[in-house]
Amino acid sequence: MKASDLWRLAWRGLTRRRVRTFLTALGITVAVASMVIFLSLGEGIRKVFTSELGGIGPDIQVSLTPLSQGLALHPNLPQDTVGQLQALAPELGLQTVTPVVMAVRGGLDPTQSVVLYGLPASGGIGAVFPNTALAQGRLLLPADEQTGAAVVGAKAAQNLRLGLGSTLNLNRRASVKVVGVLAPQSGLVDNFIFMPLTPLQRSEGAEGRVSLVAVKLKDPRQARAVATSISDRLNLEAATQSDFLGFIERALRISDAVRFGISLIALIVGGLAVANTVMMGVFERTREFATLRAIGARPAFVRALVLTESLLLSLVGGVGGVLLGLVGIVVVNLYTQQLAGIDAAALTPRLTLLALGISFLLGLLSGLLPARNASRLSITDALGRV
Repeated sequence: MKASDLWRLAWRGLTRRRVRTFLTALGITVAVASMVIFLSLGEGIRKVFTSELGGIGPDIQVSLTPLSQGLALHPNLPQDTVGQLQALAPELGLQTVTPVVMAVRGGLDPTQSVVLYGLPASGGIGAVFPNTALAQGRLLLPADEQTGAAVVGAKAAQNLRLGLGSTLNLNRRASVKVVGVLAPQSGLVDNFIFMPLTPLQRSEGAEGRVSLVAVKLKDPRQARAVATSISDRLNLEAATQSDFLGFIERALRISDAVRFGISLIALIVGGLAVANTVMMGVFERTREFATLRAIGARPAFVRALVLTESLLLSLVGGVGGVLLGLVGIVVVNLYTQQLAGIDAAALTPRLTLLALGISFLLGLLSGLLPARNASRLSITDALGRV
């Protein structure tokens, strides 16, 4: 018998109990869709960091806190580190050395969360983010170092409803005036509010301290060697862009494992539903299988038929799960685009293959026991059943 005939017989076997088959396939669809949506978040964030964020920012980030303990936000690095790095600039090929203070402002509403990014007004935003472009107003000027001003990213301006001339309150005693709004660029810069270093240090109570020092190199290809030299000489943490992306990748792998573990529960339930449906089909068609055996069908054929039904049911659910997951990804991205201007979820080819592969494995494992039982039916006993 041809393989196509085997699949046709398996499809007919499933469509005899359409409601049961539909509900089982729906359960697998929902389980696979939840896995696709959960894991797509990791895939989407990977794409954001590699395509949008990998080419911007400092070549080296110097701080007291290693990446393994999280991103450096609290100002705990003495500002005189800047002078020490500038002294090494001719020898190590440092082009710019920029002290940075970072602080997060947020609330229960995620759309109200932004990152305050303080840096010397004399160097400007271009010292760290050279690709920024203005949509309205102006960039920071040296005079802003004492008076205070703010240049707002496109998404931050939209979420906080800030425009030229708006007042941004840093705390009860300090506020700055918005003098510029940046054009949309990436998920990182769009959510930043750039300020002169001194006013932000004052508002954070961090005079003489910074969160990190951003270093641009004359030759970015030497980043790894220069970072190692800085770490050894100044006893500080120096991370390159590659280190940062590697840290993000490790963090995403851990979160992927957690999300997959949660999805696995739903997948196991879906597998049990498949096994139950196929087992019930075997029980109800005992006489049919016995008749096939009586007219010459071998046990291997019966086993292959039942296993094919299980695989077909799981693959239909798997394809449906990928399609439903794609709809969920679109909904997630609509929300994250509005929230932060990024696509936080992505359906990549490897995720699609993973979902279909797990569906196939689910069908295979779920059908083994029913197929084994069907192939071992006693012909005389089965034909005698009512």
